[in-house]
Amino acid sequence: MKVCLLDTGPLVAYLAAQDPAHEEIAAWFASYSGRLATTSAVITEAMHFVAASQQGPELVAEFMAVTRTAIHGSERAVDLRAATALMRRYDNVPMDYADATLLLLADRLELEEIVTLDRRGFSAYRTPAGKALTMAVDLR
Repeated sequence: MKVCLLDTGPLVAYLAAQDPAHEEIAAWFASYSGRLATTSAVITEAMHFVAASQQGPELVAEFMAVTRTAIHGSERAVDLRAATALMRRYDNVPMDYADATLLLLADRLELEEIVTLDRRGFSAYRTPAGKALTMAVDLR
């Protein structure tokens, strides 16, 4: 079964009907039949962005449960070092910690596709093995 990485932007856009990308992201999620994988750093970032809405954090948790998104930890010292090395390599783009953990997860699980709104970043980023990710949604 196909597995696609999930970045913060599409998750937040899906949960916020007023987001400019909401309709396109909602349509993508409605048509996608594969599985999703993300990192705990993405969940933390999403929880932060939706915290202004009283139900925001609940909606994130519910989305994760309903979609059965696999959430992978990124807290081991070796992961922190690898993430900070990626962040340093891409400091001109720039890259945040959540993005770095997604690239590490892509490498670990040999995943090639990501649903993201960060076209600029993920067009430039490469996994530690040097592979580019394909963007599942291309908002222009």
